Amino acid sequence: MSSRTTPQLSHFGVFCHDLDRMVAFYCEVFGMTVTDRGAGITMPFEIAFLSNSPTQHHQLALASRREGAISTVMQISFKVGVIDDLRAIRELALTRGASRMRGLNHGNALSIYFSDPEDNTVEVYLDTPWYVAQPHGDPLVLELADEEIWQETERICRADPTFMPVEQWRASFGRTGK
Repeated sequence: MSSRTTPQLSHFGVFCHDLDRMVAFYCEVFGMTVTDRGAGITMPFEIAFLSNSPTQHHQLALASRREGAISTVMQISFKVGVIDDLRAIRELALTRGASRMRGLNHGNALSIYFSDPEDNTVEVYLDTPWYVAQPHGDPLVLELADEEIWQETERICRADPTFMPVEQWRASFGRTGK
């Protein structure tokens, strides 16, 4: 019987038009730190490495030399711990040049989505204690009180035929192809 290592997602890279502006955006909005920056020997462009973790050299690599106007990044996602974090990031991102802000309630997560200064889609999300099959998206109104948001989310989830507590979904992970 052979042992198989399961790779874990570690970091991602994005090509940029204006590297300095993008570094400032991710450092100011997400509190990231530049861990290294410079031109590569085998990669003839400048790369800035950013992280929020002292145990991970970089979680985001921003590189100069983006060609073309359209972003090919589907989304860059950041996880937070409480609803107020979503509200705070929303306001900070908007003041730093984010656009197309919208909130979605996925049932299993509460998310805000927006475009960064170079039109890459960014998601900031908070896990919920429930599971419903994805994709799923109802409007998320962050102006409501936390209690109202949680009650609405639970109501939406319980009305979905795929509903289950997230612990139950986690226990079934891998056994049902999920």
